[in-house]
Amino acid sequence: MKVSRKNNTARLIGLSLFTLAAGSLAYFALPGGSQPGSAILSSAHAREGIRIPAPQKPMAEPAGTRVAVFAGGCFWGIEGVFERVRGVVSAEAGYSGGKKSNANYKLVSSGFTSHAESVRIRYNPKQISYNQLLHIFFSVTHDPTQLNRQGPDKGRHYRTAIFPANAAQGKAARAYIAQLGKARIWKRPIVTRIEPYSFFRAEAYHQDFMRKNPNDSYIRRYDAPKVANLKRLFPRQLK
Repeated sequence: MKVSRKNNTARLIGLSLFTLAAGSLAYFALPGGSQPGSAILSSAHAREGIRIPAPQKPMAEPAGTRVAVFAGGCFWGIEGVFERVRGVVSAEAGYSGGKKSNANYKLVSSGFTSHAESVRIRYNPKQISYNQLLHIFFSVTHDPTQLNRQGPDKGRHYRTAIFPANAAQGKAARAYIAQLGKARIWKRPIVTRIEPYSFFRAEAYHQDFMRKNPNDSYIRRYDAPKVANLKRLFPRQLK
């Protein structure tokens, strides 16, 4: 179902004039005057799409479909990236870190709940490991040094966070954050939080949003570059 113009623009409501201006500058700064989404790296996401080392510490995973939950800004883009990854069975947009009773877009986007926009990934560990998902999450989907924002989106509900489904995932996530911190990949410290597992599926119109709305202006400007970076940095992981 195509989202109405009202729902499409709802994400931009509440952004400060400064943020809107920054987004406009990012558009005009695209190399060669290209259209939004056509550049591999836009200035709005200057630290996304970078080549970083893979997790060093091995992690054993049992057979069968497993679940991972990540948050890193708008869930449209993160869902759009992971649903293209080989070994991922499904990717769903949702909310994590708060209560089920107020896990809806209107309340979460107001900033008065404890939720973060998140994505639940069901994956086959025989085809892709949790460590590989972490690698893609930190390399492609967002900037883990941005506190309570990503690109033009501001607020705690856009925070960078991981919601481990078990102790092994939590240990792997902490180890990788420590590894990347020591490597000083970014000039600023990583602010990704490790939070208790929770996930509440978002409204139907948010599911598969990138795939259903490839020409949406937000998708083209902010999320299509993530997919371009996935193809560039992880070509062997594509479906």
